[in-house]
Amino acid sequence: MSEGILLVDKPKGLTSFSLVRTLRKRLNVQKIGHAGTLDPLATGLMVMLVGKKYTRLSDLFLNDNKEYEAEITLGYATASFDAEGAVTDRSDLIPELSDVEKALETFQGKTLQTPPMYSAKKVDGKKLCDLARKGEVVERKPVEVDMCITLLNYEYPKLKVHVRCSKGTYIRSLAHDMGVKLKSFGTLTDLRRTQSGEFSIADSVDGSKLMEEDLSSAFIKHP
Repeated sequence: MSEGILLVDKPKGLTSFSLVRTLRKRLNVQKIGHAGTLDPLATGLMVMLVGKKYTRLSDLFLNDNKEYEAEITLGYATASFDAEGAVTDRSDLIPELSDVEKALETFQGKTLQTPPMYSAKKVDGKKLCDLARKGEVVERKPVEVDMCITLLNYEYPKLKVHVRCSKGTYIRSLAHDMGVKLKSFGTLTDLRRTQSGEFSIADSVDGSKLMEEDLSSAFIKHP
């Protein structure tokens, strides 16, 4: 039976759990977990934990820092803070590069971030996303996160950044908060996870070909 850590590059449009289902079928292993989900919109590194021994290590890997490349589109905001949500606000204001650089500085290091309503985070035992779909908005306590953000490119309305962040950081919230800070609104329109702890996207297998590729040599054993 195959077991170990399998690094998978999740394609856009798939849920994180769909990878679990595919691997269960492909490997005939029921105990499969992961070290952090990705939204369907997002692509990139999923650390899949295959087998009972490895699913028990999930807490160890969930706490790892993660790295992303994100595209924020300025000029509009959505209810979900990403491109899948309904548009809630628009603006014609075009920030200067200097404005963008100053705004990014305010999110560097340890800062408080409010989780989005469209998230799996629970309040009083209920998932925020389930409440949001019913049209409910509840108070969310800000959470301390730690971010190191590098500006990759800015050509209005597209703003591209690299983010290294602590557990519990929502890049969608960063996109929304950046838009508010710039008074131009902002929406996350593309997201790719490139690193999770010690694991890199460069060592991953194509998530769209899990049923085709020989995965036996792709497993990483953990001490």
